[in-house]
Amino acid sequence: MCEVLSPSTASVDRAKKLPIYWREGVGHAWLIDPTAHTLEVFRRHDLGWLLVASHEGASVVHAEPFDAIALDLAGLWVD
Repeated sequence: MCEVLSPSTASVDRAKKLPIYWREGVGHAWLIDPTAHTLEVFRRHDLGWLLVASHEGASVVHAEPFDAIALDLAGLWVD
């Protein structure tokens, strides 16, 4: 699951949607903030979401569950 955050929806995505995704058994969640140029990667854990990585800027990353693929974050940011 991936949510692209915006100033008007970020709190809904974090506080309302993430618990629903966890309850429904989603294994991983990505929160992309195009304003802050960040990618947060969460893994489902017994007690809730576990933040496993936080990336920023123009890094090339290997993010769960697609860690076999290099992802160039610079391609996500449109300024």
